[in-house]
Amino acid sequence: MVLLGASPTAAVDAARLSDLPAHRAPQRPQDHVVILVSAGQGTHTLDFVTHACRPGTLLWGRPGQVHQFGGQAGFDATVLAFAPSILPPLPVRLVADPFAPACWQPAGEDEEAIVAEIAQIAVDRARSDGSQLSRTLLAHQVAVLLMRIAALAPPPRTGPAADLIERLRAEIERDVTHRRVEDHAERLGCSVRTLTRASLAVTGRSAKQLVDERIALEAKRLLATSDLPVAEVGRRLGFDEPTNFGRFFSRETGQAPGAFRAQLLRSPAAPRIPHQRSSLPGRLAPLTRRTA
Repeated sequence: MVLLGASPTAAVDAARLSDLPAHRAPQRPQDHVVILVSAGQGTHTLDFVTHACRPGTLLWGRPGQVHQFGGQAGFDATVLAFAPSILPPLPVRLVADPFAPACWQPAGEDEEAIVAEIAQIAVDRARSDGSQLSRTLLAHQVAVLLMRIAALAPPPRTGPAADLIERLRAEIERDVTHRRVEDHAERLGCSVRTLTRASLAVTGRSAKQLVDERIALEAKRLLATSDLPVAEVGRRLGFDEPTNFGRFFSRETGQAPGAFRAQLLRSPAAPRIPHQRSSLPGRLAPLTRRTA
């Protein structure tokens, strides 16, 4: 069922968390998901980092990140979901960076502005008639909201090294199966030494560490949100031998792939689900409007 009666092409979906059924299985939406906690205390896990939440807590999940709702009684929030394709070009690196800040507790004028922005988006979404005007209005409101959120984060590093690492991150996102730093350096038109030096200066980690960190994250996402065999997860990430993937994953995460998946599945509320690219409310399927 489509949330709030929206068409599948709706620019933005909005819902109260309390209007959605309890659902704690890991989900991997291909949309942006913004969550503003309005009541109670609880947790929300985003890309395997668990955030403690209270009224005013703000979370921003980017496309492809894995969500897991805590499901605590009395915990409520406004949830917005929107496809990246609706956004105009934004001068904000946080839009696509999977390792960017994801949780804030805004205060003062920042909190007032963000609360008002989200409330207005929810109102305009409910009143939307599906016309081009209403869709455009919602898209621009969402863009303003994301820029307000981005302003809460520390200012990004600037300069040639920071620009090079931003390009490296974009190159990694383009194809996470490329594990060789040499290949990335060649595509970026620089030497491995230059790339590594820039990465150390900007992030404190080598270029190889950045590449491996992203591959390990993708492995976690696939293990958490699919029923693919561990060996197949490794093959999709460029590992010809399951033992090589197992060693890599254990080195990066401290757990074997099977143990990582088993830990997620120990909760009865988080069963393994078929391999799919799910989305959240409206798009947030398999979350659907509570019918009882």
